[in-house]
Amino acid sequence: MSSRSELANAIRALSMDAIQRAKSGHPGAPMGMADIAEVLWNDFLKHNPNNPDWADRDRFVLSNGHGSMLIYSLLHLSGYDLSIDDIKNFRQLHSKTPGHPEYRDTPGVETTTGPLGQGICNAVGMAIAEKTLAAQFNRPGHLVVDHHTYTFLGDGCMMEGISHEACSLAGTLKLGKLVALYDDNGISIDGEVEGWFTDDTPKRFEAYGWHVVADVDGHDAGAIKQAIEAARAVTDRPSLICCKTIIGKGSPNKQGKEDCHGAPLGEDEIALVRKTIGWPYAPFEVPDAVYSGWDAKAAGAASESAWNERFAAYEQAHPELAAEFKRRTCGELPAQWSEMADEYIQSVNALALKVASRKASQNAIEGYAPALPELLGGSADLAGSNLTMWSGSRALSADDASGNYLHYGVREFAQAAIMNGIELHGGFRTYGATFLVFSEYARNALRMAALMEISPIHVFTHDSIGLGEDGPTHQPVEQTATLRMMPQMAVWRPCDAVETAVAWRSAIERKNGPTSLILSRQGLAHMARSGEQIAAISRGGYVLLECEGVPDAIIIATGSEVELATQAAQTLKEAGRQIRVVSMPSTDAFDAQDAAYRESVLPAAVSARVAVEAGVTGYWAKYVGLKGRVIGIDSFGKSAPAAEVYNYFGITTEHVVKAVEEVVA
Repeated sequence: MSSRSELANAIRALSMDAIQRAKSGHPGAPMGMADIAEVLWNDFLKHNPNNPDWADRDRFVLSNGHGSMLIYSLLHLSGYDLSIDDIKNFRQLHSKTPGHPEYRDTPGVETTTGPLGQGICNAVGMAIAEKTLAAQFNRPGHLVVDHHTYTFLGDGCMMEGISHEACSLAGTLKLGKLVALYDDNGISIDGEVEGWFTDDTPKRFEAYGWHVVADVDGHDAGAIKQAIEAARAVTDRPSLICCKTIIGKGSPNKQGKEDCHGAPLGEDEIALVRKTIGWPYAPFEVPDAVYSGWDAKAAGAASESAWNERFAAYEQAHPELAAEFKRRTCGELPAQWSEMADEYIQSVNALALKVASRKASQNAIEGYAPALPELLGGSADLAGSNLTMWSGSRALSADDASGNYLHYGVREFAQAAIMNGIELHGGFRTYGATFLVFSEYARNALRMAALMEISPIHVFTHDSIGLGEDGPTHQPVEQTATLRMMPQMAVWRPCDAVETAVAWRSAIERKNGPTSLILSRQGLAHMARSGEQIAAISRGGYVLLECEGVPDAIIIATGSEVELATQAAQTLKEAGRQIRVVSMPSTDAFDAQDAAYRESVLPAAVSARVAVEAGVTGYWAKYVGLKGRVIGIDSFGKSAPAAEVYNYFGITTEHVVKAVEEVVA
């Protein structure tokens, strides 16, 4: 039987060989954390390589994702569908072992990591999901949700501000099943971190309310095991285990130095490593005894089988809860969802209210949420402005996690990354909110959701210069356009309550990417529509106001500017012009329609076009063409009442009329 050191050395060997073959990568972290990983995965991690999606598995997150060969080695050795050829193809096109761990690409990878600090936040989200799901579904004598979230993180993750945001909240919520193992090697890309990172990390986490195990020898299996046991024994606080390690452990000339952080060791050094650690095998050769020591398939199958028996008993005792658990963890919507959503949208249309779209959004949550117990909402300390709470909202707390609302505090970046973790865990559809201008704080986590094609819903209110007196620091100008430019990000800027209800429905039904709902502070007039027009809203762009015969011009608008467009069309009609108004709440949804539909809305024969949106103008060029005009704002805003700001920047009915006359002439 292989020794612990030999099992850990298999990680070191596979990592250095794969990185050398790829001629790029980061050997330092996998070699330095090999001993920690061996103890965690072989002695504690509850998982089944035959079923990476088993609902009650422990979650493992490699927050310092540049050390990706660590997780690939672990997955390969323990029996996941990741072959030695996949290891050899590290960092190659279309391989299952990309440069950083990517969700969906590799079985067993729980989240895409690489941008430092986000993995720990994803882990916080997963731990919140576990605690909340357990509170909602577990019953006396029936623990169907009972697992841990483990995460590895390094100095870079600790330095990133997002880790401060998320770990502070994790302590407040007392996430006792979250265990973070800190690779405290004192080295980052630029060298020894003492020149730029002198935080007392244990005290920092103690101040957050974490249980801290400090000064653990990260190369002593016994000490590591004892530390993890201590962490698991503390159930009322998350735990941080500070592991003192040597980066690149086993490399006689490069260990302990930045040289091994982000570059292959080189053939000569690798030969020396083999001698130093006593690994006499050829590159990518792992002896059967080592594979046997790592193989987790039998233990994993037994763990899942035992859980299946527990779930069967739960199903007998609580059949309705069990059915709901299955539905939610499979990500299925309720059977009557479509019918209920249709009825709600029709009821909103019948009310014909003039209301801010942020209020219409709250109404939509109120309308949909009773049928969707999986909705887990929140706001970055702006619930009263974002209007994300509804009559059934119950806040999560450290002592009662059975609710459906999270007060994230002023933590926009962590909020978005934690939402990603909740979505990845399963069992919930999550939404979170802030002002649109502060989407910038959350930007990289939004991008990560889009990259992973997971579907959190972001409620971004106060969407334009229309918020008025708060001025340019709070008036978003470029944010909507840049969100639209993000691949896989759905963006909706509805013009009234009906479009808002449709936007929410689309977001809830979406399964392959996040949604940004861009919502107004100011009241928006109801737009009269036929049933056919209501049905067309979900296509992203549709004819809202038609003219007789061939249009002289087409006005395209979104959000609060749709009312301006319709008023301009009426003025132009009185002057004898034939004007079509197109509402385009979601450009990406419109672009996804077939060519025939897009032509029916924006016929190529009508080149006279004007787009109106209170934001940067460049995005609209593809819709209006070289001969068209865009009414918008290509500078920062001003502090003044909303109507005055709109007048100052020329986003008025009169300017739209003038622009149409110019393009028609």
